[in-house]
Amino acid sequence: MPVAKRPYRQMARATAAEGLRQRIVTAFHDLLLSCWIDEITLDEVAGLAGTTRQTVIRLFGGKDGLLKPVIGLVAARAEPRVSLSRDASVQAAIEALVAHYEAVGDVVVRFLAQEERHSALRPHLAMGRREHRAWVTERFGSRQNGLNAREREQQISCLIVATDIYTWKLLRRDFGKSRREVVQLMVGMINKETGEGT
Repeated sequence: MPVAKRPYRQMARATAAEGLRQRIVTAFHDLLLSCWIDEITLDEVAGLAGTTRQTVIRLFGGKDGLLKPVIGLVAARAEPRVSLSRDASVQAAIEALVAHYEAVGDVVVRFLAQEERHSALRPHLAMGRREHRAWVTERFGSRQNGLNAREREQQISCLIVATDIYTWKLLRRDFGKSRREVVQLMVGMINKETGEGT
């Protein structure tokens, strides 16, 4: 009989360990929304997660080790936008983009503000820029034919600005626009740039 219970206990232990890891990552993520990375201590992370500093170190090694799963959360929340069908409308694409920004925009903006101070952030943010450019180019850059290479590059640059996370932050956080207003403003900028809706 004890043998039959062992797999159950192992599964329960694994579930508890994963729950603890998630609590620690969530605690670090939540602290990142109001503190700079340098200001956060592992004791604060542990206290918020209901564990000890040594456990945080054992599981993640330190703050750089904690950044990886937080960045993984950011990337995972991009999936609905990235997996949109190729024939999705501009409206649908921007709604998915803004939903992504609503979920992770505040922490990403804070990462961008600390990029020069924390080398661990740089490759992830550089990848994010490349992926956003590729997404914009594929999604909106082919909507106007007859452009030469220079005009195409200018158009892509304008479309990136129209859909950038800083544009979302300016409209949503600084200007206090509603989510719906942000979507409509971005759609309008894209349509103006690509000549659609005119």
